[in-house]
Amino acid sequence: MRTIELQSDKHSTMLDITAAVQREIPESFSGICHIFCNHTTAGLTINENADPDVRHDILANLEQLIPWQQPYFRHFEGNSAAHLKASLLGFSLTVPVDRGRLTLGTWQGIYFCEFDGPRRRQVSLQLIPGGEQ
Repeated sequence: MRTIELQSDKHSTMLDITAAVQREIPESFSGICHIFCNHTTAGLTINENADPDVRHDILANLEQLIPWQQPYFRHFEGNSAAHLKASLLGFSLTVPVDRGRLTLGTWQGIYFCEFDGPRRRQVSLQLIPGGEQ
């Protein structure tokens, strides 16, 4: 098990963690990399990493879909919107790895999605061997 430490700097943000994940994979490894978010108010996604406007559009539309303040939210910590957004995106990803390289598409990146920051966060990685070693 490997851990990536993160620090979000905004209330809602998408941090590109692709390079941090790639650094944790040995050159000779082939199999899958399972990535798990250890928090209930943050999530993970894979999406375009070429145009930063995509991140903006995702965050803006999630905020429109689930505004921070709702009169019917009952959670005493006041961050129900963050829990809902994180649940929509999900808490884990599985990415194939071939000879030490994540096999993402040309424009794909791995994002940690913060919805209740800024905070110190962690993402856990599990490398599961398979295929050609």
